[in-house]
Amino acid sequence: MTSIAIFGAGGRAGRAVAIEAHHRGHHVTSVVRNPDKYPDITTAVSGDVTEPESVASLVRGHDAVVHAVSPASGPEALAALDLDPGFFVKAVDALLYGLSRAGVPRLVVIGLFANLKDAEGRLLLDDPAVLPVELRPFALAHTAGLDRLATADTVVDWLMLTPPAALRTDAPRTGRYQIGGERVPDREVAHLSYADLAVATIDEIESPRHHRTRVSIASEASYGAHRVG
Repeated sequence: MTSIAIFGAGGRAGRAVAIEAHHRGHHVTSVVRNPDKYPDITTAVSGDVTEPESVASLVRGHDAVVHAVSPASGPEALAALDLDPGFFVKAVDALLYGLSRAGVPRLVVIGLFANLKDAEGRLLLDDPAVLPVELRPFALAHTAGLDRLATADTVVDWLMLTPPAALRTDAPRTGRYQIGGERVPDREVAHLSYADLAVATIDEIESPRHHRTRVSIASEASYGAHRVG
């Protein structure tokens, strides 16, 4: 049995990862800012992903950590958010410090579609037809966190899994998905269920295949036939 700490366990991605981890028989610690807000999460503990010492204390004794934290959920809430532009950089710094200090080897981060590239190699976040201008600060903050990961000198074996914009709560778990590179597949058809994002996350904890890199992930129909997980 693997022991997994999930930061952002109250959100859609974090909850899906916890469900998949429990389904496979793993021990889960669900880290949220305020456990009182999540009475349905019996494994919830209080923690701040931007506080290095808090992270180190919480992750000690675990085999892997998942970072699925978002400071708000949904376009309207994100647009209205007074976000610290350094939030995701602080989170990366705290996680890498905490995991290395606690001796936890594996970190899987849930990424943001907006810093993938289109067919012409342009960042999606630079296209207002893809990302509304009011969401750009959030996308830039998220991208700064990715940049921090990519340039970090760390012993932690990290991976960022980046789903498409069409990440569906109502789509079923198929256990199948496709891993891609820096470019998003056809954004008009690319999609993925939260359940299959969770499948990929736990797959990469159980049997790591991608190391110190960022990859895109979508349904098989988005990329073509390939079975993983």
